[in-house]
Formats: sequence, structure tokens, C-alpha cells
Amino acid sequence: MTKRLYDLAFGRSGDKGDIANISIIARDSAAYRTLKTHLTAERVHDYFGDMVRGEVIRYELDNIEALNFVLHGALDGGGTRSLRIDGLGKSLAGALLYMEWDE
Repeated sequence: MTKRLYDLAFGRSGDKGDIANISIIARDSAAYRTLKTHLTAERVHDYFGDMVRGEVIRYELDNIEALNFVLHGALDGGGTRSLRIDGLGKSLAGALLYMEWDE
């Protein structure tokens, strides 16, 4: 059985211009420790591949056991410029939660 990131966490995402924001909220403290160790900015950038043309920055929110990722250059210019069917960042948390997860 394939394990996915959603087995460890919930997610929310949004956008502003060409920047996407993804929050990954751990299901419990053990999951947060795992996420904090293994879910790096580089791993998120690699997962989205060429879709993210800029830097990915990770912020740790220990008080709520969550990670926040800011993806620059992730929305093909933003909602008013992109030709993507879903050019906004609202669906990116769901896409990231589908990541196959092997620690």
C-alpha cells in the first residue's frame, strides 16, 4: 500500500500574484517531527518540478505543529495572466498532500 503525505497531515493553500502559499498541518506530534525532518523546501520544489520557477521557502510553526511553504514563481504569472486551467494556488495543498511518502 502506498503511503501519502495526507496520511501525516492536512493542508491549506492560497495565492497572491505569482506566489503560492501552502500550509501543511501535522495530524499529531509524531507526524510533525517526521515532517519537520523530511519535508524540506527542496523536496517540495522537486515535487512540483518546472511548475515552480522560483525559490521555495519553508517556515516552521512549532506552536501549531505546521510547516508553511512559500513558492515563488509558482502560478505562471498569476490568475490574470496564466493560461492554466487552474492557475491559482488554491489546489496546490491537495496536490502536495498526494505526494508519495517514504521516510
